[in-house]
Amino acid sequence: MRSDSVKTGISQAPHRSLFNALGFTKEELRKPFIGIVSSYNEIVPGHMNLDKIVDAVKLGVAMAGGAPVVFPAIAVCDGIAMGHEGMKYSLVTRDLIADSTEAMAMAHQFDALVMVPNCDKNVPGLLMAAARLNIPTIFVSGGPMLAGRVNGNKTSLSSMFEAVGAYSAGKMTEEEIEEYENKVCASCGSCSGMYTANSMNCLTEAIGMGLKGNGTIPAVYSERIRLAKHAGMKIMELLEKNICPRDIMTEKAFMNALTVDMALGCSTNTMLHLPAIAHEVGIELDLNLVNEVSARTPNLCHLAPAGPTYMEDLNEAGGIYAVMNELNKKGLLYTDLPTATGKTVAENIKNCRNLNPDVIRPIDNPYSETGGLAILKGNLAPEGGVVKRSAVAPEMLKHTGPARVFDCEEDAVTAILGGKIVDGDVVVIRYEGPKGGPGMREMLNPTSTIMGMGLGSTVALITDGRFSGASRGACIGHVSPEAAVGGNIALIEEGDVIEIDIDAHSVNIKVSDEELKKRRANWKPRPPKITSGYLARYTAMVSSGSRGAILEVPNADK
Repeated sequence: MRSDSVKTGISQAPHRSLFNALGFTKEELRKPFIGIVSSYNEIVPGHMNLDKIVDAVKLGVAMAGGAPVVFPAIAVCDGIAMGHEGMKYSLVTRDLIADSTEAMAMAHQFDALVMVPNCDKNVPGLLMAAARLNIPTIFVSGGPMLAGRVNGNKTSLSSMFEAVGAYSAGKMTEEEIEEYENKVCASCGSCSGMYTANSMNCLTEAIGMGLKGNGTIPAVYSERIRLAKHAGMKIMELLEKNICPRDIMTEKAFMNALTVDMALGCSTNTMLHLPAIAHEVGIELDLNLVNEVSARTPNLCHLAPAGPTYMEDLNEAGGIYAVMNELNKKGLLYTDLPTATGKTVAENIKNCRNLNPDVIRPIDNPYSETGGLAILKGNLAPEGGVVKRSAVAPEMLKHTGPARVFDCEEDAVTAILGGKIVDGDVVVIRYEGPKGGPGMREMLNPTSTIMGMGLGSTVALITDGRFSGASRGACIGHVSPEAAVGGNIALIEEGDVIEIDIDAHSVNIKVSDEELKKRRANWKPRPPKITSGYLARYTAMVSSGSRGAILEVPNADK
C-alpha cells in the first residue's frame, strides 16, 4: 500500500507517533488509508449538506475495511460572487483546488480517494486532481437543489436574476421580487437547473467516475446518503482491483462525455472544464470535435434555463443512465469502457428506461437533431467561441446587428438597465477573458437582464468572458483569442456590423481584412488590471479559453 511509506517499519515510528496524536489505533494503521476530500463549507448552498455526505462516505469506507481520513477543498458560490470583483476569483479556484488536493494526497500518501464536491469549479478541479494523481478514486457529489415554486410554477436561480431585469423594465414590483428571492432557492444543493455544477456532476457520471445518480439525486433525498455510503464501499473494490482514473478517463470516455453533454444541453462552461481535465491525462480535446459530436447527437433534454424542467424531473425520468441508454439506441456511445462502478458502460446502462418522454425525449423524437452546444468561428473568433444553442430562441439563430462595445461587464449592465440597448443590437463585452479579466468572469447579470427586459429574442451578447450555466439567449462566450492578447474582439468599434449564424457555426465582423489590419497597427496592449497576489500569477500563467484556460509555465519549452 502507498500508505505504508508513512505508517510501516521502524523508520516510520515518528510518523506513527503523530498518528497516535490523531487518535489512530494500531488496527486502523493496518488498513488502507482512504482520503475523503470534503468541499463542505457554510457559504455555498450546494455545500452546506456535504458534512452529511462525508459522514456517510466515512461509514461506507469503514464498513468495507478502510480507514477514512477527511481533508478539505475550497469552493466559491458563483451566485454570490456574481456581478462584482468576486467573480474574478471563481474560475481561478479550479486550479487551486486541483493543486491543493494533489499536495495533500501526495504529502500524506493516501491509498485511494473519495471526492465529495458539488459546485461549479470544485467538480472539475477535483477531476483534474484525480487525473494527475491516478490513484483509485470515486466521486459522490452533494446533489442538486429542489426547484422553487412561485405562483404554482417551478422556478430557479436564473428566474431570480431575470426578475431583476423585469423590475428595471417596470414589469415587476418590489413585492414580487421579494417573493421570488424567498422561494426560488428551495433547499440546499447545487442550483436546480442544468447549470454548470449539475452539468459537471452529470458528466462525472457519464465519463465513468461516479455511481448512478451522482448527477441527479436531489441533495435533500435520503437516497443521496445511501449513494454516499455505496461510494465509500465501492472505493475499496476499486483499490483492490487497482482501477485508477486514467483507466476510466480515456479518449473514448471523453467522447462519451461530449455526447451526453450535447444530449443534455449542458452549460457552456463544460467547454472550459472538459479540455482542462483531458489535458491532465495527456489528451488534447480539440474544440473542433464539439461540432462533429453535435452534428450526430440529438438534443434530448431542455432543462432550465433552456426549458421548464429541472434536475429533480431528470432524476425521476431515469437520470443520466436513461439518457445514455437512449443515445445507445443509435450506437452513439462507446459501451465497452470501464467505470468506477466496477462495470462497463454497457452493463451500467442496460435496462435503464426512460420513464418520462416529456423530460428525456426519445432518440427518434428529439428537440433537435443536433446537440445543445456549438462552437462558432470567424474573423471575430478565429480560435472559436461557444454558445448554448439549445437555449437560443429560433429567431436568434441568425442575427445581424450593430456592435455596442463595452470594455467591462459593469458598463454593459449600466447601459442595459439604462435602456440604451435596443432591438437588433449586439452587445460586446471584452477585456473579461482569462488574462484580461483576469479570471474570465461569468456574465449572468447582463444576459439575465437582457432576458428580463424582454430583449432576449432581439439582442445578442458576445464576450471573451464566459456565461453562467443559468444564462440563456444568443450569448456567445469564450471568444478567442481574447482582447487582452490582441484578439480581433479588441478591434471592434461601436456600430460595426456583426453577423451571427449559429447553424453555420460562424460569427464575423463585417469589416475588411485591410481595415482590421489598420486597426491592429493602432492597438496597444493594456497593463494588467491586477499586479499582485494570486490573480497576478494566474494572469501570467493562464492560456486561452479555447484551450480550457489551463495554466502553463510562462516561457517554458512547448
